[in-house]
Formats: sequence, C-alpha cells, structure tokens
Amino acid sequence: MGPLEQIIHMLNFAAPAWGVALFCVLGARLALRPWLPKAALGVWPQMLLSSLLGTLVLLAGLWLFGVDGKMATYGALVLTCASLQWWMCGAWRGR
Repeated sequence: MGPLEQIIHMLNFAAPAWGVALFCVLGARLALRPWLPKAALGVWPQMLLSSLLGTLVLLAGLWLFGVDGKMATYGALVLTCASLQWWMCGAWRGR
C-alpha cells in the first residue's frame, strides 16, 4: 500500500467520528437553542473537540477489540459525542 492509500485509509477510519461530531453539534444547536448559554463554545471548537475525542474512542476500540468497525465501538462513539455535547452546552446545569 502506497502513501496515498494509507492517507485515504486513515481518513476513512476517522470519518465516522467526524460525521457523528457534525450531527451531534448541529443537533444540539437545533434542539437546545433556547437553553444555550451565551458563553457556549462556537460550532467549530465544539466540532473539533468532538471529532478528536471521537477519533480517540475509535482508536481505543481498535486497540481493545483488535479490529475496526465493531458496533460496540460505534455505540461508544455516539455515547461519547452526545455526552460531550450535553456537557459543553450546559444542559447538565439545568439551563
């Protein structure tokens, strides 16, 4: 496998984390708009944090199970990104 194929393979590995981060951030913006505090992070910092944490979850799933694409890893990815959005939007404070 050449260097270009390796880069494409790595980007495809991280794509689910980026997609889930995008949907979580935009979904939280739409669902929690009336309750969002004024000091909430912007969309891009939230997406960056969610994407990075989601990629770490995918890497942990790869290390734990030894294979890519387990449903348990994807479940942990969704749970992690959603929990991060819940925490960043301040919903845990009752706002």
